[in-house]
This record gives sequence, structure tokens and C-alpha cells, in this order.
Amino acid sequence: MDKKINIIFRNYNEQLDEKLLIKIRSFCKNNNRKFYLANNIKLAKKLQLDGVYIPSFNKSLKKIKFSKNFEILGSAHNLKEIKIKENQGVSKIFLSPVFPIKKKKTSLNTVKFNLLSLKTKKKLIALGGINEKTIKQLQLLNCFGYASISYLKEKIQNKR
Repeated sequence: MDKKINIIFRNYNEQLDEKLLIKIRSFCKNNNRKFYLANNIKLAKKLQLDGVYIPSFNKSLKKIKFSKNFEILGSAHNLKEIKIKENQGVSKIFLSPVFPIKKKKTSLNTVKFNLLSLKTKKKLIALGGINEKTIKQLQLLNCFGYASISYLKEKIQNKR
């Protein structure tokens, strides 16, 4: 796995298993990766993780000051949600979906993504629809990086 890959643990349907999270934290520390927990600041702080990921549907969190070593990430789909994430104090925003995905009828495309990037000073991470066909189009985006679940799974399976 590329050394630049960090991990965000998202599980909104089941109770979180702290023992599993501690194992993942150990893996990440041993492999020099950052580890973020989705939508649970208290547990992320308790387990001394690198930070927390606030999904777009969480609009209620108020801006909170944390130590320099604790990072808040967020996701957004439009300008209104970008502004909410800025008010929540995130350092980076996952903006999605950039390219078409099965779950949504619409996507941002490179033009809309870049127009939205002009509306914020936060670092943007491209998310959604990234695959072998669209990976080269990322060079056209004004983004800090990209994230993908299916593309990463595909790459790992092809190496086996």
C-alpha cells in the first residue's frame, strides 16, 4: 500500500469495537499512517487517534479547538456544506462525488469542483467515482489529494 494512504474508519450502523480500533491504531502507528474515526470525537480523543472525520450529514457540530496533533476532516457535496465544514473547524474537506457513481444521479465534474475550490481556503480532497478510467483526470483538479474506497480495493485485489 502506498505510504501516503491514511485510514478513516466509518461505521454508522453498529456499535464501535474499541479493541478493533486499537488494533487498527497500532497498525497505523507501526506503518506511519494517520488514523481517523468518523463522527465520534470523544472516542477518537480517548483512543488518542490522529483526528476525526465529520461526514456531510453532521451539520450540528460547533467549532471546537483541539490540540495541534488532532485533526478534523469533513465532507461536503456543495457550497453550503463547504461553509458548514469551515464553521466546524475542519482542516481538509472531502468534496464529492467528483465523477459519476452508482449511488447518485449527479456528480460535480472537474469544472464544478474547481469552481467550488475557489470558494474556500481549505484543502480539498477529491472523492467519488475515482477509478482506472478517471484517475488521470485528477490532474485537472485544484485539489490537495484524492480518496477512494473502490479504487483502493481494486488495486489491492489486483496485487494478490
